Amino acid sequence: MIKQYFQDLKLEFKNYNLKKFTLDAMAGLTVTAVALPLALAFGVSSGAGAPSGIISAIVAGLIMGVLAGASYQVSGPTGTMIAILATVYAAHGTEGILITGFLSGILLLIVSIFRFGKLVSFIPAPVITGFTSGIAIIIALGQIDNFFGTVSYGKTNVEKLLSYAELGFKPNMYAVLIGLLVVAIMIFWPKKWNAKIPSSLAGLIIVLAVNRITNLPVMLVGEIPSTIFLESRLSLGSISIGKVLSLISPALSIAVLCMIESLLCGASAGKIKNQPLNADRELIAQGVGNILIPFFGGIPASAVLARTSIALKSGGQTRIVSIVQSLGLLFSMLFLGKFISRIPMSALAGVLMVTAWRMNEWNEIKFIFGKRFGRAIIEFTITMAATVLFDLTIAILMGVFLGMMMFIIKDNELRIDVSPVDLKRIKGHEFSMDHMNTKIIYLTGPLFFITREKLKSLVAHAEDTENIIISMRAVTTIDESAVSEFKEIVSKILKNNTNVLFCGIQPSVKEMLDRSGLTELVGNDLFFWDAIEALKNLEIIEIAAEK
Repeated sequence: MIKQYFQDLKLEFKNYNLKKFTLDAMAGLTVTAVALPLALAFGVSSGAGAPSGIISAIVAGLIMGVLAGASYQVSGPTGTMIAILATVYAAHGTEGILITGFLSGILLLIVSIFRFGKLVSFIPAPVITGFTSGIAIIIALGQIDNFFGTVSYGKTNVEKLLSYAELGFKPNMYAVLIGLLVVAIMIFWPKKWNAKIPSSLAGLIIVLAVNRITNLPVMLVGEIPSTIFLESRLSLGSISIGKVLSLISPALSIAVLCMIESLLCGASAGKIKNQPLNADRELIAQGVGNILIPFFGGIPASAVLARTSIALKSGGQTRIVSIVQSLGLLFSMLFLGKFISRIPMSALAGVLMVTAWRMNEWNEIKFIFGKRFGRAIIEFTITMAATVLFDLTIAILMGVFLGMMMFIIKDNELRIDVSPVDLKRIKGHEFSMDHMNTKIIYLTGPLFFITREKLKSLVAHAEDTENIIISMRAVTTIDESAVSEFKEIVSKILKNNTNVLFCGIQPSVKEMLDRSGLTELVGNDLFFWDAIEALKNLEIIEIAAEK
């Protein structure tokens, strides 16, 4: 993998020149403008503070960007992780967030070593859409206090909402107006301006200027340290077995989210640049990055599709884009800290409210509900509800399990269709007998332990019938339980003096029938590829019987 990494780097920077570097630098600065307000907002909403968000974006951009599985991946803190981190902060403080991030990095390295990244492809699309919408709801609920300037208590968003009944809900109208101003700017900011100054950054700059003049009584972000090593950062001495055991569940959730986001980001961005993602190397980059970020005081990070796509659309050529983005954020932290510290918290809440709304995959949601795909609607709704009410890992497992069960129940249903032989519909073939007392039974679907009970109806279909032809062309698989049941059913039909013929059996199914003894019971010469062939041989049998 190391050898392949350096080969890919050599190919990536082949014919690299000043023109390409200029494109990378401009794209990196554009991504900086997008990443800065989001990093601040995610840091605040996680509970660790705005500096933690910036540090995470800086370190992730450098480490994950350099080691990434493709030239275009841009990493940083994301909204999807905030719901988990806020819960961890409520129970364990900043130290809990740092240990959680460290553990998630180790889990990602394990996933990459054993190549478990492919498991992402087993998660149904409605499940991913559902937990994305659930996270968006959690982010929005988590910003109520900052947006309205209110106070609540509780470890979960539901508990915080219920606490308003006791504490009362008394909004700070200045905070609300600032939050609404940012929301309005982000919604109505012209697209042609957004390419130069992102709407979120424009909203913060305008609000900062307004608050500088008016000095409104609202809560501010607070001091931004002029160092990359925060005072609250991870030390190995603070990690104990007890803390690891209590934080392994949220760490697993963060690792799963990071894996899903990074690989889906790579798959989507890879189509834009027509360059595949090395999934295993990407997960190593994410693992190494999340192991190191806590030692600087940052929150967990992953590859981000929004920033990655902006980098590509801005003309980014190589992973230098990610490095320039980090240097731009570092400059902002070291030299613009006094301005950042004056940003109202409600302004960041406004940024996150709009971000939460835009996180929803509205096209996919419209498609699912508009086309009335019942199974997808159920998967989406239950996963979204579970994400809001329970742990994210539980939500994903529930969604996947539900999808599997619905697939087994619906898509593995056995259909049995019975049709009398109609010689008028068979053109180009001559028959000497009318076959009035012959039926063709069509089996469609897999034969296994769930569907074996339905096979018993074959006995009733064969009553008062001289001949039946069982067509199994649409049967792709049969298990031990079904083949045993099938043999008993065929035995009963034969005892009623009904001839049984088979046609269209797939090789793998025929092998199971041979091994079970069913082929021997019926007679190997009564197995044919199509029903017409079976009918012609049936005439030979009946003529021979008459003689």
